[in-house]
Amino acid sequence: MKKTVIVIGGGASGMMSAGIAASQGNNVILLEKNDRLGKKIFISGKGRCNITNSSPIDEFIENIPGNGHFLYSALYTFSNDNLIDFFEKLGLKTKIERGNRVFPLSDKSSDVINVLIKFINSFNVRIMLNSEVTELKKESHKFIITLRNGDILYSDKLIVATGGMSYPDTGSTGDGYSFAGKFGHKITPLKPSLVPLISSEQWVIRLQGLSLKNVSIKLTRNNKKLYTDFGEMLFTHFGLSGPIILSSSRHLANVDIQKNDIKLDIDLKPALSIEQLDKRIQRDFEKYSKKQYKNSLDDLLPQKLIPIIVELSGIDSEKVVNQITKLERTKLINILKNLTVNICGTRPIKEGIVTCGGVSTNEINPSTMESKLVEGLYFTGEVIDVDGYTGGYNLQIAFSTGYLAGMNV
Repeated sequence: MKKTVIVIGGGASGMMSAGIAASQGNNVILLEKNDRLGKKIFISGKGRCNITNSSPIDEFIENIPGNGHFLYSALYTFSNDNLIDFFEKLGLKTKIERGNRVFPLSDKSSDVINVLIKFINSFNVRIMLNSEVTELKKESHKFIITLRNGDILYSDKLIVATGGMSYPDTGSTGDGYSFAGKFGHKITPLKPSLVPLISSEQWVIRLQGLSLKNVSIKLTRNNKKLYTDFGEMLFTHFGLSGPIILSSSRHLANVDIQKNDIKLDIDLKPALSIEQLDKRIQRDFEKYSKKQYKNSLDDLLPQKLIPIIVELSGIDSEKVVNQITKLERTKLINILKNLTVNICGTRPIKEGIVTCGGVSTNEINPSTMESKLVEGLYFTGEVIDVDGYTGGYNLQIAFSTGYLAGMNV
């Protein structure tokens, strides 16, 4: 017998679950409170949409610090390879970039959205835009969904794919958490994940707009290592951002940052050992032996960074290079290998790429995404207490959990 399935939320997991559920012969209605589908997909990856990551699944799960173990079934049932194949069959060509990140060949997130809409339309999903859900309840074996305009809908199965609390302008305003709570589900504390960091140093602010590639970072608390990474970062008017900074922020989600014990050490030259860097600097100093110290680092560092490094090294900026001592050179090397930034906070949850926390995974069947408390109720994507690093992991989570829910309704 054909079932009626209602999906709340027209993002990545919502569109996937709606299309898959409809492909199984169900009558599917997709509710979206915005005036268009895929609003968050549109801005993801700076408008390019980092669809997934092509790393092996065991390695993939290691990059999901937020309950990655819960996703074994979802990721093995509908893997990154399956997702790439899914898009290719729908006409969306993909490419793999540094860090195994997968993007549409066109570099347009709008192409990803268009393909997903084509997919759900091919199975006659009824799309209802500008349809905000205000109340949910279940009576007997039916879910009763009340919309903002007063309309009431009924369904046999219900999939909550409302997203988290990050980027509220895209519609992710935490509705799903209140829906889940009304059905008795525990919501773990909601905090920003993959969010820029705030620094207390004034010199950091002076570097606003400077992007550094191929640097390594080490995040510590009371000198205890929390996270290390290698890649790209960005200085901002409040502190630090960029891929490796955003991923590092996940390890501060449950930390009291106010105690000023969080430090981020940046290795500006990770490819060089201390000895190799010393030789490199000596060659540069020999080349610019008659110049002032402040004019001798052009080959080594970005122009904007030079005055800061000169200040922090404690070496007189006017000093002629051939008069710089070995001890002073050692100070310079130490700064280049350990540029320390004190972290005093994170930006708010609305600026986070994803939300840390959500519907407790203990109350969801990992093989089906069905609630263990309410029969016929499913959760997908960011509304669940799962989150990964930057690099395509979070969108894959959305697609895989959406697929699993769609298959099992």
